[in-house]
Amino acid sequence: MAALEEGFTLTAVPLGSGPDGPLGVEQSDKTDQFLVTDSGRTVILYKVSDQKPLGSWSVKQGQIITCPAVCNFQTGEYIVVHDNKVLRIWNNEDVNLDKVFKATLSAEVYRIHSVQGTEPLVLFKEGAVRGLEALLAEPQQKIETVISDEEVIKWAKLFMVFRHPVLIFITEKHGNYFAYVQKFSSRVLCKYALLLGQEEKSVIQSFSMSVDRKVISLMSLSSDGCVYETLIPIHPSDPEKNQRVVRSLLLKSVVCGSARSGVAFTVLDQDHIAVLGPPPSASKECLSIWNTKFQTLQTSRELPQGTSGQLWYYGENLFILHGKFLTVIPYKCEVSSLAGALGKLKHSQDPGTHAMPHFVNWETSLGCGLGSQNSEQSKRILRRRKIEVSAQPEVPASTQLLATVQKDSEKHIEVELRKFLAVKRTPDFHTVIGDVIIGLLGRCKAEPSFYPRNPLMQLIQTHVLSYSLCPGLMEVALEKTDVQILQLCLQQFPDIPESVTCACLKIFLSIGDESLQEADINVQSASDYGDEKMEEHTEIFQNGFNPKEDNCEDCAQELNEKPQGTAEASTSCPVTLKRAALFSETFLLPHLKDIPAQHITLFLQYLYFLYLKCSENATMTLPGINPPTLNQIMDWICLLLDANFTVVVMIPEAKRLLLSLYKFVKSQISICSELNKIEVSFRELQKLNQEKTNRGLYSIEVLELF
Repeated sequence: MAALEEGFTLTAVPLGSGPDGPLGVEQSDKTDQFLVTDSGRTVILYKVSDQKPLGSWSVKQGQIITCPAVCNFQTGEYIVVHDNKVLRIWNNEDVNLDKVFKATLSAEVYRIHSVQGTEPLVLFKEGAVRGLEALLAEPQQKIETVISDEEVIKWAKLFMVFRHPVLIFITEKHGNYFAYVQKFSSRVLCKYALLLGQEEKSVIQSFSMSVDRKVISLMSLSSDGCVYETLIPIHPSDPEKNQRVVRSLLLKSVVCGSARSGVAFTVLDQDHIAVLGPPPSASKECLSIWNTKFQTLQTSRELPQGTSGQLWYYGENLFILHGKFLTVIPYKCEVSSLAGALGKLKHSQDPGTHAMPHFVNWETSLGCGLGSQNSEQSKRILRRRKIEVSAQPEVPASTQLLATVQKDSEKHIEVELRKFLAVKRTPDFHTVIGDVIIGLLGRCKAEPSFYPRNPLMQLIQTHVLSYSLCPGLMEVALEKTDVQILQLCLQQFPDIPESVTCACLKIFLSIGDESLQEADINVQSASDYGDEKMEEHTEIFQNGFNPKEDNCEDCAQELNEKPQGTAEASTSCPVTLKRAALFSETFLLPHLKDIPAQHITLFLQYLYFLYLKCSENATMTLPGINPPTLNQIMDWICLLLDANFTVVVMIPEAKRLLLSLYKFVKSQISICSELNKIEVSFRELQKLNQEKTNRGLYSIEVLELF
């Protein structure tokens, strides 16, 4: 469970001169003190427990603060930037900002980032980063451009990994988003393109993140009202290469999708996030806490005076702008459990009820502190925990993943699997993937209601599985009629038995179009011809040949009559795009005989339609990835007819199709006969040319062909 306690107003007067509220709220070097920067000219230092300001500093009239003030934890001084390029540094004793240290920089600043354990870092709008000391030594130094033209920084965060600072910032260009990860221990900058998953393209309204030792969990709240997660490795396998990472759905519909402002969120701990914005079922703005592990809303509070869509989080306090006043709302998050997520956990004064910090870093937590009332006791607890953690041997990630597969929920398995796949592959990677897929399939058989679809898809897309390694995978997918997983298996498994392949074909032909519409099927291997129709001729001109003597007047007459109840399948595509994308290659006769006649007819109609498309032009290649060739289409038609001709010929719906196929085959036979005659003539010409080698400089020869 999680709870929002009674909030209180931190500011006694309306804050800021701008319409968007304060620029930022940053922690000072004292646990209970915070720097609040308004969107005009003022920085105020507040003590939260006393709800009163300790100091206030303003730039002079005509100047404007352009990024939030921060505290230098190494010196206890404060830093702010006004007018994009002018940097000011002062301390508590200073009164007038106009008289404190000033440095004019050569490029515009996006943000100054400061955390415990490292010097402040300055992020410029062009993507370059400088340490404060190096920048002050030469303020007018040239600042390089890191990001491309028209790329704009949207969000940034500094954090510590193994006592080394790491900066991540997100940029946007023409609706596409990119993540840059700067490691200062190795001076390596990695760029990642944030790709869409199954969702439609949407505008990202807010970012937040959490981190463990190897993976950054970047979360984003999009304009569709959903929260997505992207896993980014801290130590990529190829730092020099621009890489791509895919967003996956974490929480669905946490805010109203039509909300265009007043929306924000932040990560509280590994299982909870705080969301600011109107929920889908209401128009008023709310502050709510969600459990991401169990996908449940834990608590919510209405904000009748509205908000600016800004949310900050430090320790056990949430900072929001309610109306025009900065409000502090304390919160509590209990240890995540299913009973707590469902609201059935008995409340008590148990010490397990606590608020977990954003980043647990034992090296820096002592400086931040976890409470102001009993700091010495907190330090002793932290030191004891640090010793206990260091004494315990680290459990390998593969072992943790296998344990998760056996007992945890599908969502938790998906998250842990993404983390495992995001890091650099180890020598035992193939073995671990095999063990995980076997564990999941074993649990599927033991628990009929358990079907971890997304983890199974992640495992298939590692390209290390085969049918022989996990034969139960396609069996489970066939039972669940999961055409998406079946499609992936057919595309990637090289050793699928013919009987299983034909079982897939049965599913593809029998599943309803409504079910296909809901399925997320890769249609790149098929072409969308829509309502396109082929012009049908009673006389067939094939490759320039007109078979006038084909003795099939009755066939032509029947074709022109168009009997009742027959479909126009020979002239228009008989299947939808998604169904077309599911059809794959060669099948064997014994297994094809098990397919119902009406499904065979539908498949023949589609193949015949593709044959017509290919016959339009001698060099015609169907669009799409790995399209079937004309020879493959003919092979398929022959296989289906050989296996099912005696059945199909008795179906009235197939009569028109069979007549059309007959006429085309007869035309091809005539063409081959004429080509054979021409081939004989050309062979004779070749012999004559070989015999007459001495023709002189000029000659005229007349050759008669009979």
